[in-house]
Amino acid sequence: MTILLLGGNGLLGHNVLKRLLQQGDAVHALLRNPAALHIDSFPNTHLLTVYEGSLLNDTDLDKAAQGCDGIINCAGVTDMSLLHYTDYLPVNRDLCGRLADLMERTGISRLVHTSTANAIGYGTPQHLANEKDEMQSPFCESYYAASKRDGEVLLQEAATLHTNWHIVIANPGFMVGAYDTKPSSGTLLLTGYRKPVMLTPKGGKSFIHVGDAATAITNALIHGKSGSKYLLTGENLSLREFYKCQSQVCGYRQWLINIPNWLLNMVGAVGDVVRRFGIKTQVSTRNVRQLMIGEYYSHEMAKNELGMTETSVEMAIKDFFDWYKK
Repeated sequence: MTILLLGGNGLLGHNVLKRLLQQGDAVHALLRNPAALHIDSFPNTHLLTVYEGSLLNDTDLDKAAQGCDGIINCAGVTDMSLLHYTDYLPVNRDLCGRLADLMERTGISRLVHTSTANAIGYGTPQHLANEKDEMQSPFCESYYAASKRDGEVLLQEAATLHTNWHIVIANPGFMVGAYDTKPSSGTLLLTGYRKPVMLTPKGGKSFIHVGDAATAITNALIHGKSGSKYLLTGENLSLREFYKCQSQVCGYRQWLINIPNWLLNMVGAVGDVVRRFGIKTQVSTRNVRQLMIGEYYSHEMAKNELGMTETSVEMAIKDFFDWYKK
């Protein structure tokens, strides 16, 4: 197949690109900054064509989509410091409508769109959430998660309207691994790396090796049910458990102390005041409340229908630091 890849210069995008090239697919990557690609060790780079342009420009999309059989969208605005919901909409929501229009113009009938697990309700260690669970607070108030959910709605409507299309929505958990160029999720790992004392919120996440997510996403071009959402998640760990695992993998000792929720709420309130003056900061009530939640999910549907692989959190951490230290 020939695949149009959007968002190819991020953590997930790099891993999806590598996976596509490994299996011999041709890739058209549309990038604003082609120099941001790190593909020196990738196989079959002769199958990659890079188009410089904007994914919010229909002319650029049309040019990159010529000759493609499918689309994988890994693009997303994830910056938690942005001040307004509208800051997230062009990429996280409106691009979904653009892609549906692109499919109508070009005849492309396959699309895999990357959303977030936070657009689905979270569970507990005893009762893991699945794709049927409705989005919950505090993520309903998250500009990022809400904009991603609204993008999903547009694509599900398109899948219902076009019964001959194959549109699958991927909802990854917290992805860890190599090629975290910004870094994005790697910021969490670096925050605690080799610190003798680490303060941790009481919440938790479903950690997944980014390579497993990439496998599921590339498989979703063919497999899965059109219009459906698939949780791409892995091991459900508290942040305390995750940092303990990281210290063991990286070979250092660390004293972990839980941060009381009341203190996080106070810090978030201070951030709210700062943001009212137009100053960008990730610290806000809506953001810190997410750190108090255990975001625990089941990945059975993706494993059974998309053939998602399962790699340990220890390997994901190791792969991140092996790549980061190069």
